[in-house]
Amino acid sequence: MTSRSPLAVSDSDHPASTAEGNDDEAIAPRYAVIKQRIADAIKDGSLKPGDRVPSESELVQQFDVSRMTANRALRELQTAGVLVRRAGSGTFVAEPKPIGQLIEIRNIADEVRARGHVYRARVIQNRAERANSDTAPLIEARLGTKLFHSIIVHHEDEFPIQIEERFVLGSIAPDYDKLDFTQLTPNEYLSRIAPLERVEHRVNAMMPDERTRTMLGLAYSEPVLRMTRRTWSAGRLVSHAWLTHPGKRFELTAAFSVDD
Repeated sequence: MTSRSPLAVSDSDHPASTAEGNDDEAIAPRYAVIKQRIADAIKDGSLKPGDRVPSESELVQQFDVSRMTANRALRELQTAGVLVRRAGSGTFVAEPKPIGQLIEIRNIADEVRARGHVYRARVIQNRAERANSDTAPLIEARLGTKLFHSIIVHHEDEFPIQIEERFVLGSIAPDYDKLDFTQLTPNEYLSRIAPLERVEHRVNAMMPDERTRTMLGLAYSEPVLRMTRRTWSAGRLVSHAWLTHPGKRFELTAAFSVDD
């Protein structure tokens, strides 16, 4: 007897709607359905960290889609850090990388003030929206789930030192979009209402796009360091944040003891 695929499609399956209200009739594209199916399999434990996910060819056959559609689904999940590709082996569910014990979770406002400098924040946006095929995998939510999406530029004296782009699960922080994040940081608020249970960090060096370069006041050739931070509380992934720093005005440090 052949085993049932964790992504098996039943006859009753239909693409999920992407939002509520006037968008109820909107149908998710096929690549988004594949992404959702993989995310659901990871969430319910059918696929575990280190498990191989179906190849492009297998997805083409299973979901009756083009190779381009299957490739896009896998590629976007890789970009979100949900999957990892191993050359010559295939694509696998990413292993969790909880390194919170090496990088302390600190409030950026407190860090700036501890250095004797003036902290201020500029809120670019803070709004409610529905999880789509790009954002749902970031927070392991279903398409159409209510999320909050904030973008804040943190300053030390007159210099912008961090762009914080954050997605927060709406059910865990229902008043998030009503808060004044010039007076408190998302870190402060979320630490109060959803105490940290698990933290995952990933840091990448990259060249910024034009919008990021402008927001941070960077020279054309200056790179940035982007930390991807995901946090869990009460067994749920509640926040996914990209914290982008000027490469020349930021350093990542860690101090820890090694047991004998």
